[in-house]
Amino acid sequence: MSRSSPPEDGRPERSRAALLSLGSNIGSRRANLRAALERLAAADLVIERCSALYDTDPVGEITDQRSFLNMCVLARTQLPAAQLLARCKAIELALGRDPDAPRHAPRPVDIDILLLGSERHRDERLQIPHPALLERRFYLIPALEIDFELATPAGERLADALALLPVEEGVRFAYPASAVIGAQAR
Repeated sequence: MSRSSPPEDGRPERSRAALLSLGSNIGSRRANLRAALERLAAADLVIERCSALYDTDPVGEITDQRSFLNMCVLARTQLPAAQLLARCKAIELALGRDPDAPRHAPRPVDIDILLLGSERHRDERLQIPHPALLERRFYLIPALEIDFELATPAGERLADALALLPVEEGVRFAYPASAVIGAQAR
């Protein structure tokens, strides 16, 4: 059962900020992230800000794989959480992600919804805020580059969470945002 609260009066939802994490570790990682950004912009999202790209150590169940390029994107959208997830999953599939691969396996593109305005959402397919948001340096460092004051709907500051994490999870600056957004960089 979903715990998000869409409007009940039939009006479209108002635009709100979506904080997304994009990652890639198969093929041309920068090209994969560039393609994902282009498709997100064509999927009813207005990209407002992008972090730099970070070379990050794999985490999770499969750590014996190539490092990832990760970044965060702040976008505006009117899409409800479930539709935003569907758009992100469609982009992943279109860019070559294997839907049958094990969790945390190598992938050309991974898009995670970290925050969606002040919304809290929980169902069998999606949890917002992302359940690992406050535990992963590869989410926190690029997110805080976009906005150092970011917090969860419960008021947990992302900067405070990062300060509490050990530094073992490798997150290294790799490229400026212009490496994937070119002349449109803000």
